[in-house]
Amino acid sequence: MSQGLLEAQNGKTPDCASALVTRRAFLKFSASVAAMTGGGLLLAFTMPARGHGDVRKTVIGGDGVETPQDGVFAPNAFVQIDRAGKVTLIVPKVEMGQGVYTSIPMLIAEELEVPLDNITIDHAPPDEKRFMDPLLGGQLTGGSTSIRYAWEPMRRAGATARVLLINAAAQQWQVDPASCRAENGQVIHADTKRSVSYGELVDAAAKLSVPQNVPLKDPKDFKLIGTQAKRLDSPEKVDGSAVFGFDVRLPDMVYAAIVNCPVFGGTLASVDDTEAKKIPGVRQIVKIDNGVAVIGDHTWAAKRGAAALKIAWNEGAGATVSTKTIVDDLAVASERDGAVARKDGDVSNAFTKASTRVDAVYQQPFLAHATMEPINCTVHVKPDSCEIWVGTQVPTRAVDAGAQVTGLAPDKIVVHNFLLGGGFGRRLEVDGVTQAVKVAKQLNVPVKVMWTREEDIQHDMYRPYYYDKISAALDANGKPVAWQHRIVGSSIFARFAPGAMKNGVDPDAVEVAADLPYDVPNQLIDYVRQEPRAIPTAFWRGVGPTRGTFVVESFIDELAAQAKIDPVKYRRDLLGKTPRALNVLNVATQAAGWGGTMPKGQGRGVSVMHAFGSFFSMVADVTVDQGEVRVNRVVCAVDCGMVVNPNTVEAQIQGGVIFAITAALYSEITIDRGRVQQNNFTDYRILRIHESPVIDVHIVKSSEAPGGIGEPGTAAAMPAIANAIYAATGKRLRQLPVGNQLVSA
Repeated sequence: MSQGLLEAQNGKTPDCASALVTRRAFLKFSASVAAMTGGGLLLAFTMPARGHGDVRKTVIGGDGVETPQDGVFAPNAFVQIDRAGKVTLIVPKVEMGQGVYTSIPMLIAEELEVPLDNITIDHAPPDEKRFMDPLLGGQLTGGSTSIRYAWEPMRRAGATARVLLINAAAQQWQVDPASCRAENGQVIHADTKRSVSYGELVDAAAKLSVPQNVPLKDPKDFKLIGTQAKRLDSPEKVDGSAVFGFDVRLPDMVYAAIVNCPVFGGTLASVDDTEAKKIPGVRQIVKIDNGVAVIGDHTWAAKRGAAALKIAWNEGAGATVSTKTIVDDLAVASERDGAVARKDGDVSNAFTKASTRVDAVYQQPFLAHATMEPINCTVHVKPDSCEIWVGTQVPTRAVDAGAQVTGLAPDKIVVHNFLLGGGFGRRLEVDGVTQAVKVAKQLNVPVKVMWTREEDIQHDMYRPYYYDKISAALDANGKPVAWQHRIVGSSIFARFAPGAMKNGVDPDAVEVAADLPYDVPNQLIDYVRQEPRAIPTAFWRGVGPTRGTFVVESFIDELAAQAKIDPVKYRRDLLGKTPRALNVLNVATQAAGWGGTMPKGQGRGVSVMHAFGSFFSMVADVTVDQGEVRVNRVVCAVDCGMVVNPNTVEAQIQGGVIFAITAALYSEITIDRGRVQQNNFTDYRILRIHESPVIDVHIVKSSEAPGGIGEPGTAAAMPAIANAIYAATGKRLRQLPVGNQLVSA
């Protein structure tokens, strides 16, 4: 996703604080204990503290924080300290595997001067006023913005609390605050060797005026930021006690298995539920506009009941749609002039005078998210309230969805958020929430609505199919003097955040393409919006940079081959004005041993990328044998500015690379008669553990502000793999997935 995606949305975001205060119930889980604090439900887990045998409680999931009670010092929305010295940090982002439940607390704890081992984590409730991300214009998690957003505000939140506690202690001792320091959860006055714990200062600190613009630590004084901290949520994820949306259990809860219309845009005509009702445990059949839900006492009853239904559908116009018709539409649209995203120099004149012209068309397919945890949502609708239990990247949008379906006021909608079993943009959407509330409206008990893996893949909201026409004019030395790039595809922003569209340009669709790291004097980049006939599209782990980097870096390789110049040297000669990009290219290629001879059937490819505020270069080594591609090794150099937790950076790059290999080699969603042809991991193939390559990550030290890290690894890996295949086979593959193209080449 791009920055500012929610900047111009209409409507007022609801404040659910009053609804949260009414929560009075316990959830019972097999591997966890539910703890009530005031009116807010906190799902608590015991976690071993690092370095010793004690246990501490870390709150993960639940409906978050409410207004602090007496005896709690809360100078801002992110820090709470009680009289016992318990430090609770409110994390404004959602943990979906990217490590924010460790990295953001590190930022606060660094300035607050408390050990990471001794804190409690609490997930923020839906509240745009307190937890707005200005980079995204709303309370959501995505766009690789979490640390970029949190870098200063979270440190300032910790520093503000620290200053107030020091001032409270200084007043108590009647000394100059400058003579005091904070350390390890206490304030110390070195001259008199006095010390007092934070808990003992809570009441006094709470009475002080909150200072503005408190000083932050000099990076040279960091004790925690930049260290290799262990993930705070790993133990629970290993032993199975971590709580995701699928783990919700409520008194009197029933289970719903969904059968959605197989054709996008289709509706329910009729259903024969005679056989389904005969199955033990099936309670009720619920009809909604585009599907049927079978309600059961347990999952197995609901699933068996769903399989027994005999359903007739109104398929509508979507039944005529196929991948071929969509691609034909894109090809025709590519002949139109697009909305201009960038125009430098005189492109037409440069092409006329050029020695050589190179033209190409690149295509990238629809992609499903295929998150580990399929779509699910638990809902209890009452006459005067609606409670929703779900893992979502957009908690306030979940509130809006509940209000829209029920007709209740937003303050009557309570959303309990949980850990996400994978997001990748899928949980930026609330279609699953909307559907679950529609089902729950017809019941008088809580219902957990679950999608099977088949439903999840066949009714996803997909990464758009993109069709790129790209041309370059080369001078006598093979250097590009003009560059023209037309991007054709669906606009996610036009639906998700219309205000982000400027002069017909979708900023996500043109990202990377409209901001090349290379020095090309004449450029024309334009965008043609072409929607894919009823197929829903959505963000997918770095949509714009992922699709843009594949095209740009593959095409740069083509130009290097045309000029008969080594692809690394070719890039170096064009990166003089982008030193950070040049540096990561040099680091990656040196670490990979670029320039050595590769055995027959093996190849090495390279890519460079600047996106999400970070600079990446990747080198991929592959083997191609009878059309089968094996990625043997990937070397990555990353300059993502100042690093909070190197372990997280490395893990995110490793995960992004594996995600990219899957997409580059295997993944595509195809449409026939309005129906998705893939339905599970049998035909929507995912990289297996034994197929994973060695991934070497080299983090370049930088004093720049942090950049994003969750999505760039996926974006930079795809072209490196495609370029390596060219080096191994001499076949230039311009369409993903490359596995299919190799077989047919």
